[in-house]
Amino acid sequence: MNYRHAFHAGNHADVLKHVVLLALCDALTAKPAACFALDTHAGRGLYRLRDSAARRTGEAEGGIGRLAAAAPADPLLRRYLAAVADCRGQAGDDAYPGSPWLLAHALRAQDRIACCELQPDEAAALREVFAGEPRVAVHARDGYQAVRAMLPPRDGATRIGRGLVLIDPPYEQQLEEFVPALAAVREGLRRWPQACYALWYPIKQRRALGKLYRSAATLEAGGGVLACELLVRPDDSPLRMNGSGLLLANPPWRLDARLRGALPALADILGEAPAHAPARVEWLRPPA
Repeated sequence: MNYRHAFHAGNHADVLKHVVLLALCDALTAKPAACFALDTHAGRGLYRLRDSAARRTGEAEGGIGRLAAAAPADPLLRRYLAAVADCRGQAGDDAYPGSPWLLAHALRAQDRIACCELQPDEAAALREVFAGEPRVAVHARDGYQAVRAMLPPRDGATRIGRGLVLIDPPYEQQLEEFVPALAAVREGLRRWPQACYALWYPIKQRRALGKLYRSAATLEAGGGVLACELLVRPDDSPLRMNGSGLLLANPPWRLDARLRGALPALADILGEAPAHAPARVEWLRPPA
C-alpha cells in the first residue's frame, strides 16, 4: 500500500469527514454511559501542513484554510474549527488533526478508542501521538480484520453497549475497495448492531456509485442508512476527486437535520466551481 494521507490532510474531504465525526462523538457523549470507538484506517493521527507533502499538493488551502478564513456561523462547522484550534494550541500552528486525534479530543475519560494502522511507519507515528494516553490503543494490523476481532467491545468482563466504527480506507483499488468496506460494515452490524458505522468514500463520478448506494440500502441497520455528501466541483471527471461522502449506518437521532444545515453552508465556502447538488443528505434506508 503506497497511500500517504499527509499529501491530502486538511483537504475538503477531511473537512467533511471530520465535521461529521465530531457530530457523531458529541451525540455519543451526550449520554453518561461509556462508549467505544474503532478507527480501522487511522493513519498517523497528526499532520503538519507546512511539511513538504502537504505543500506539494496545497490541498489544505482549499479545505481547512478556506473554511477557517470564512468564520462560518453554523454550529457544526464552528465545533470543527474549535477542535482544530485546540489541536494547534497543543501541537503548533501548522498542525492538523487526523481522525484518531479528534476521537481522543471529543470522547471522555471513561471512553475507549482503538486505532488500527497497517503501515509500520504510520503506526509508529500514531503511537508517538498517543504515548501515555491510556484511553487509546494503537494496533499495527489490518482494520477490516479488527472489525471481526474487536467487536463487540468489552471493558474487562463488561460489554460496551454504545459506540462508533469509522472505516476510511485509502481506495487505492478505486471502486473495488467498496466490496471489503461494505462487508466490514455488514459484519460489524452483525456483531455489534447498536453501534454507528461511518464509511467514507470518494466521489469522482457520482453515477458510478449506484452499486454502492444499492448495497448500502440492504444493510440491516435498525437506525437506517444515511448518505451525506459534499461536492466542490462538478462530478464529471473520473481523473480527480470532486467530492466525498459518508455512509452512516445507525446515525444518531436528528443528525440528518443538523447536517442539512451544515453541508450546504460548507459547500458554499469550499466549492471551487458551481456543482449540481453540491450537498446531499439522503436516507438510503429509513430508520425502522
